[in-house]
Amino acid sequence: MTDVPVPYRVIARRPETADTVTLRLEPAGAPLEDFTPGQFAMVHCFGRGEIPVSVSSVQATGGLAHTIRAVGAVSAGLCELQAGQMVGVRGPFGTGWELERARGRDVVVVAGGIGLAPLRPLILRALTEPAAYGRVNVLVGARTPSELIARKDIDSWTTAYTGVTVDRPDDQWRGDVGLVTSLLDRAAFTPADTWAFVCGPEPMIRATARDLAFLGVPRERVRVSLERNMRCATGHCGHCQLGPLLLCQMGPVVDWNRAEPLLSVREL
Repeated sequence: MTDVPVPYRVIARRPETADTVTLRLEPAGAPLEDFTPGQFAMVHCFGRGEIPVSVSSVQATGGLAHTIRAVGAVSAGLCELQAGQMVGVRGPFGTGWELERARGRDVVVVAGGIGLAPLRPLILRALTEPAAYGRVNVLVGARTPSELIARKDIDSWTTAYTGVTVDRPDDQWRGDVGLVTSLLDRAAFTPADTWAFVCGPEPMIRATARDLAFLGVPRERVRVSLERNMRCATGHCGHCQLGPLLLCQMGPVVDWNRAEPLLSVREL
């Protein structure tokens, strides 16, 4: 891990939605330490600042991919970058999904919106080792069809069950409509022998973790990724504090039995 931004070059830019792109980066010199699925980087847009961004792909060459939604000055600047331009990257930071803890058991992955991005490397890793895990399920939700990301990836995943649902369909949508939790009934898993990984908006995380626990998935085997305003990524500024947790260091991925009492406190 480094506190000094390391130069990375944009080698590809892929639009995902009207306001979201995926940037593929390669180190311009020595790469950062290896990232694990679920960790994040601080990505610096020259002249604008830096923001925390989850890693949506990790390459053996040290390359990274980040899926970024334009919601502020820095993220908008990153989304405007083209191949050949440079960024600064610090990291890796935070905790990962720890997929290895699920070896030999069923896996349920539940993503809401852009929350699919940090789950993507976990899914790819599980699918490259099919003998290491039980049944792998991927459940994806989005507000509208136009806000779905990684569509080609979703179509290519040969999991035990892959389901996609949207809250508000358009005229061309022929898939499921409703909350992503409605797909749990179709997934193929044995709750007591399952690990679950959840990322998305906080209300979706709470609802999904609640339903998984109701079905019998042990709370300590439900891993969730929490989001707070991360500034320094070193635990010094306190902006990412959630109760006793500094999420840039002790998160963003935590077990649900630890996250549940914290998320139940209003405005914590």
